[in-house]
Amino acid sequence: MQSKTVVGSVTELWRYPASSLAGERLDAILVGSESIDGDRMFGLVDTSDNEIARPDRDAKWHKVPRIRTRLSPARELEIAIPDGGWLAAPGIESDRAVSAYLGFEASIRPFRRENAGPDCSGPLTAERYRKAPIHLLTTASLARLKALHPEGTADPRRFRPNIVVDMASVEGSFPETEWIGRKLAIGDFLLTISEPCRRCGFTIIAQEGFDNDPGILRNLVRHNAHNLGVYCTVDRPAGIEVGDTMRFV
Repeated sequence: MQSKTVVGSVTELWRYPASSLAGERLDAILVGSESIDGDRMFGLVDTSDNEIARPDRDAKWHKVPRIRTRLSPARELEIAIPDGGWLAAPGIESDRAVSAYLGFEASIRPFRRENAGPDCSGPLTAERYRKAPIHLLTTASLARLKALHPEGTADPRRFRPNIVVDMASVEGSFPETEWIGRKLAIGDFLLTISEPCRRCGFTIIAQEGFDNDPGILRNLVRHNAHNLGVYCTVDRPAGIEVGDTMRFV
């Protein structure tokens, strides 16, 4: 029997069509057994050495999270650099725009051939990693970080969650970090909290609306063993919509 105890409700849903680039906020997502539909289909590489973008490790990539992404109704990638219009990607025009923005030759490439559009026959790039199908984050943990670091901006975009759950703050706690091994339901979707999400230097990088802030990561290291949010595995795939309630099973 499933518990009816409601933990909170879904307030934001995100997918990231291209790794390290800005995510796409949605009203609904479809979650399969291995990933969210349309999530992490492309990577951005330095064409001089085929290095994939690593904003967490190299300052030359720090502007990458400001590049917007979306999938068209035909599931084709579109990107937009700041102050620029939407461009189909991968493609010569989009690569030219990204290269001009970053100041070196760069190219968007699919991870798998089936991700590429029908007119794309260029090279692929290897996925950097896929830790788990779902990354979940609660507003309670963001509130805890804000309490520890009141001058900082605890914006979900720093942490690239797929699901943000609105729930009451728990004083002195990052609550989902304590849920490892527990099962949750969001509508018909069932998941298991598998491990904490260990944070990296990506979290301190400036994006539209907030500045570079080393204090974000410093406080997570000091107060939550480097972690914020959790990774989840999928027990039963289903669609999720903003407003769906989440409960323990």
